[in-house]
Amino acid sequence: MTGTVYKSTGSWYTVKTMNGKFYECRIKGRFRLEGIKSTNPIAVGDIVEFELETKNNAETGVINRIEERKNYIVRKSVNLSKQTHIIASNIDQVFLLITIDNPPTFSSFIDRFLVTAEAYSVKTVLLFNKVDSYDEDAVLEVKYLMGIYRKIGYECIEISATNGKNIDKVKTLMVDKVSMFAGHSGVGKSTLVNAIEPALDLKTKEISQQHMQGQHTTTFAEMFDLSFGAKIIDTPGIKGFGVVDMEREEVGDYFPEFFALKQDCKFNNCLHLKEPKCAVKEALEDDEVSYSRYRSYLQILEGEDEHYRTDNWDEK
Repeated sequence: MTGTVYKSTGSWYTVKTMNGKFYECRIKGRFRLEGIKSTNPIAVGDIVEFELETKNNAETGVINRIEERKNYIVRKSVNLSKQTHIIASNIDQVFLLITIDNPPTFSSFIDRFLVTAEAYSVKTVLLFNKVDSYDEDAVLEVKYLMGIYRKIGYECIEISATNGKNIDKVKTLMVDKVSMFAGHSGVGKSTLVNAIEPALDLKTKEISQQHMQGQHTTTFAEMFDLSFGAKIIDTPGIKGFGVVDMEREEVGDYFPEFFALKQDCKFNNCLHLKEPKCAVKEALEDDEVSYSRYRSYLQILEGEDEHYRTDNWDEK
C-alpha cells in the first residue's frame, strides 16, 4: 500500500492512503539505520510504501520504502552535531512567520532559514504577523525588512492572525498546495492556522511574560487537510536554525542577490571576503546589497550556529 505521512511521533507514523484511510505505521529496525544520517529517517510529507499486519486484533502498517523526495527542509539536529533533522518533505511552499517583538525574530534567523530553503528548492513567503499590535518603531522595522526581502524577490505579506488582516491573501496562495508553517515559538503559527481553518482548533498558548517567548504548543510536525483544497504542515517552534551540508563555496549561491552578481566578480570562486574586484563587496559599499544579509552570510561561513542546540524540538 502507498500513502503520505501526516504525523510522526518518533516511533509511529500516521499514514494516509490514496483512498483516504489512515493507518498507524512503524518502520523495521534495520531500515532505521541503513545509510541514513538523519535523526528521523521518515518525515511528514514523505510518500511511503507499507504492508499491513495484525497483532492483538489491531491492524497496523510496516513501512518498507520511502519514495524519492522532491524537496525537504532540513536543519542540524539539536543533540547530535553530525546528524540532521528533516522537518518536512515534498513541500510546495513555506510560510515563515516573523514578529518584530513578542517574540523578536532576528534577520540572521530569517536568512539561515531562507538559505536552507533555497538550497533545497523550497519557495518561501515571509509573513509579518501581529502588525495590529505594533508601535510606530516596530511598524517602521517591518517596512524596512520587507523592503530588503522584496528587493531580493521574496514575497512579503503583513498579516494579523487575530484581526484577520490579509488572511484571505494567504489562503489564496495555499489553494491546491502543500504549505509548511514555520517560525519561532510564539509568532502565532497555531493562531494563524485557526484563522485560516477554524474547525481545526489547534492549541494556542499565551506568550510567557517572564521570558517574552512563546510556549511550545506543537510538539511534532503534522499535516492537515483543509476545506478549501489545501494542505498545511504545522511545525514546532524553532529557536535557532543550524545550516547543514553546505560547502563554503556554495553558500553565496543561496543568497539570490549575491548569486546574481557572482559573474561580475574577478574570480569565479570568489567568497566575497577579501578578494579584489568582488562585485558583492562593491554592491555592499554602494548600498545595493543589505548589510544585514552580508553579515548573515559571514556568520554562516564562520560557522556561528546561533545557539541552535538550545532548541526544544522533540527528536526522539
